[in-house]
Amino acid sequence: MKTIANNSLKGAKNIGTTILKRLNEIGIYSLADLADITPVKAYKKICEQNPGETFPVCYYLYSLEGALLELHWDDLPEDLKKDLRKQIR
Repeated sequence: MKTIANNSLKGAKNIGTTILKRLNEIGIYSLADLADITPVKAYKKICEQNPGETFPVCYYLYSLEGALLELHWDDLPEDLKKDLRKQIR
């Protein structure tokens, strides 16, 4: 993984106000926090904390991974996307 040059979630790739709010609700305030917990665990926690709501994999899980890799979520390699999807089952 790349070194996280800017540790702030604010302004990080793929992290808008909605995702930022959801991350803060589960105790994630920096990219280092996200890296420590992993995007998969963060996604699962967001889903668990908000039962009955739908959180699209592409918009949440891929966005979290992309934030750490400094890539737009849609630019993640297909094999990585497939691996991420397998991990949330």
